[in-house]
Amino acid sequence: MTASLTGVGVTSFGRQPGPDSLEWQVDAATLALGDAGIDPDDVDAVIAGYSTVASHLMPANLFSERFGLRPATAFGMNVGGATGLAMLAQAARLVSVGAARHVLVVAGEDRASGQSRETSTRVLAQVGHAKYEVPLGGTVPAYYALLASRYLWTYGLEPDALASFPVQMRAHAARKLGSQFQKPITAEDVLASRPVAEPLRLLDCCPVSDGGAAFVVSAAPTDTRSLAIAGTGQAHQHQHLSALVPGSSGAAVAAQRALSEAGLTWDSVDVFGIYDSFSITVAMLLEEIGLTPPGRSGAYARAGAFEVDGRYPMNTHGGLLSYGHCGVGGGMAHVAEVATQLRHERGASQVAGCEVGYVHADGGVLSAHVGVVLRRGA
Repeated sequence: MTASLTGVGVTSFGRQPGPDSLEWQVDAATLALGDAGIDPDDVDAVIAGYSTVASHLMPANLFSERFGLRPATAFGMNVGGATGLAMLAQAARLVSVGAARHVLVVAGEDRASGQSRETSTRVLAQVGHAKYEVPLGGTVPAYYALLASRYLWTYGLEPDALASFPVQMRAHAARKLGSQFQKPITAEDVLASRPVAEPLRLLDCCPVSDGGAAFVVSAAPTDTRSLAIAGTGQAHQHQHLSALVPGSSGAAVAAQRALSEAGLTWDSVDVFGIYDSFSITVAMLLEEIGLTPPGRSGAYARAGAFEVDGRYPMNTHGGLLSYGHCGVGGGMAHVAEVATQLRHERGASQVAGCEVGYVHADGGVLSAHVGVVLRRGA
């Protein structure tokens, strides 16, 4: 594949009343274009993620009009939390076959301040089965709580087995400007936070945020900071929790497809961005893709494996659990952080000798999986 990630733009995340979804997208797109060093008129294609607040059928056209673009190609995408990486993969395909020179990928929404908790909960719950799950009171936290219960039971673990992930992400976020939560927490704080859906507690769950993120994907590097999109991979093996096979959700399939396309193995990867909507999400993803043994990811976290200087430096911006989650833009922030690491621009939080990065996102209830391999240098 011949495609370069030439620009990234991420706003601060948090409860930030004022801007609507389009305004967050505009802010992020402005940052990404500036980072790539190209003018808006250079953009040939726009791919936009959905906003649960704006709820518009044509998000890319809506954004393009607001931003003053007239792209030759424009379309929206929706595969839940994996949307950002799926858009990145599609943008890479467009430029690699010569269908565009520069593709602008954008997402953002005012989910925290522009939508009530009740509405957000109801809308997101629709990833569940309309006949067998939603009518029983299913919510996204409840779906993942069922996975967490089964996981803990399978491996004979207590709830504190997952607590190290929120603690680790908060430590990373404390060193990242723009993160929603920066106050350090302990495992005891996680266990003492209020129950959301047993065994998941408040600090096991990512917050709802306002914010935006954007990328520029180009057919050729625009400068020495451009990164190669070395490989992408996807897997869509089920939609509903009732059809999920734990340990075989599709995460490993997507990861291996991305690594295979890049011609690499895990031994070559220096930094990771792994989707962490809940503590159980990141635990299960790490184990399925093969970075840790089954049931042991929490122990690896306690041992420092995911620290900046650990064996698998991961989510060094704080992830969804602490940097925040503004919908589609939440997973895109993982890409932006890995890109910053590969550019060697993270200052005191820089991963030493960072040349190759891997980012993974899932949508729904471990339903849609997308993996992306990025490499320093074009």
